[in-house]
Amino acid sequence: MKTIVDLGNALGDGLAAIRSEFQIPSVFPAAVLEAAGEAARRAPTEHVDRTQLPFVTLDPASSTDLDQAFWIESSGNDLLLHYAIADVSWFVDDGSPIDIEAWRRGETLYLPDQKASLYPPILSERAASLLPDGPRPAIVLSVRVGTDGNARLDGAERAVVRSRAKLAYDSVKAADLPQEFGEFARRLQAAEALRGAARVDPPEQEVIHSPHGGFMLAYRPRLESEADNASLSLAANLAVANALQAHHTGIFRVMAEPDSEAVERLRLTARALGVPWPENVPLKELEQSLKPGNPGEVSLMMAIRRAGSGASYAPYRSGVTPWHAAMAATYAHATAPLRRLADRYVLRAVLAICNARPVPAVVEEAFEKLPQVMARADMSASKIDRAVVDLAETILLSGHEGEAFDAVITDVDERGAKVQLCHQPVVARLATKGLLPGDSISVRLMEADKARRTIAFELAQGTPAV
Repeated sequence: MKTIVDLGNALGDGLAAIRSEFQIPSVFPAAVLEAAGEAARRAPTEHVDRTQLPFVTLDPASSTDLDQAFWIESSGNDLLLHYAIADVSWFVDDGSPIDIEAWRRGETLYLPDQKASLYPPILSERAASLLPDGPRPAIVLSVRVGTDGNARLDGAERAVVRSRAKLAYDSVKAADLPQEFGEFARRLQAAEALRGAARVDPPEQEVIHSPHGGFMLAYRPRLESEADNASLSLAANLAVANALQAHHTGIFRVMAEPDSEAVERLRLTARALGVPWPENVPLKELEQSLKPGNPGEVSLMMAIRRAGSGASYAPYRSGVTPWHAAMAATYAHATAPLRRLADRYVLRAVLAICNARPVPAVVEEAFEKLPQVMARADMSASKIDRAVVDLAETILLSGHEGEAFDAVITDVDERGAKVQLCHQPVVARLATKGLLPGDSISVRLMEADKARRTIAFELAQGTPAV
C-alpha cells in the first residue's frame, strides 16, 4: 500500500479484517518454501564479474526487498546508467513450485502494517535482494541518456555485483550518490516536460493523532531523493520498452487519457478542494503544476490517479504502438522483478535481445498470458488499497458524527450524488436526487462505521442519505 502509513497502528483491527476478507496470503506453501531454500543456495555461473563498480541502493530505510542498485558515470556528453536489477529468474525455474505460486499471486500486496510478497523472503529479502552484505547475481542494464533526456538501451548482461551501501531516502546525502545523480534526474524530468508527460505521484498519507483528539490524515511530503531515484527506473523502463517494440516482442504498460466526463469530474473536485483550474488550462498542464506540499493539490493528485480506466498490460502486436498517456511514451515494467511477475519475463527478453539470441519460447508464451494474470493481481491490489483508504476515512471521521462539512457535488447517477468534502480528502455518496454536478452543499455526518468501513452523510438541512 503506497498511500497510507499507519505508524501508530490506529488501523490495526481493521487491517486484520481486510486481510481476512480479501484472503491475503500470510504464508507460502511448504513446497514453495523448500524449493526457495534450495534455490537460494544456487551459485551464479552465467554471470560476469562487475563487483568493481561502486553500486548503491536507494530505498525506504525499512526496505529489505531491494530490486535495483545503480551507478552513473559520464560518457562524453551522455550519462551512462549502470542499473543492476535483481536476477530473480536465476533462482526461479519455469514450472517450479516457486514459479507456480508467483503466477498465482502476480504481485506483492502492500498494507500499511505488512506485505504479502510475490516470492518467499529467503529470496526476496535475502538471496535475490541487492543488499550490501555480499555479492549478488543481477541483470545489469546499460542505459544511455543524452543531453535531451532521451534514454536508450546500450546493453544487458548477467553479472555479479556488490552494493557498497544501502541508502535511505530520508537520510541520504549528496556525497553518498554518484556525482551525476541530480543531473540525470533533471534530464529525464526535462524530457518528460517536452513530451507532455503528466506522471502524478502524490505523497504518502499518514494516519496521525489529532491535537484535538481522535485521528486525522496528514501528508508526508515526497522527498527530492525519491523523485530523483524514480527517474532511474523511468529511464530504464522507457529504454527497455523501445528495445522490445523494435524487436517485435514484449509486454507493455498502457493507459488511455481520462475521458471528458472524468476530466469534468476532476474540475469539480478541484473546485471542492480550492485548487484553481482555469477553463483554458488542460489537465496535463494542471498536473505539471501541482505541488506536493499543498494538501488540496495533493488530494487532487490522488483523485487524478483514480480517474479514468487506469493502466493495464498489453503484449506486442504488429502495427500497434503501445502508449502510456501519463508517460506520453511507450513504456514497460522491467525494474521491479521481486514485486511484479511480468518484470521477470521482460528482463529475460531484454537479455536475449541485447545478446543477439532469440527470445525463449516460454517467454513469448508468457507475454500472451501475463495481461490477464497481472490484471487480476492489479484489481486485487486496487480493491485492497480502496478498502484501506475507506478504513482510514472512517478512522478520520469517527467521533465527528453530527457535524456539518462543506462539500461539492462531483458526479450524479441513478444512485444519487458523489460528493467531495472541501477540507478533508474524503469522497462520499448521497442518495439524494435532484442535485447537479458543481453544486456547493453542506452535509452532516450520520455514521462512520469502522467495522464496515462505511460513511453515511445527509444534507445538512435534513434530507437523508444512505
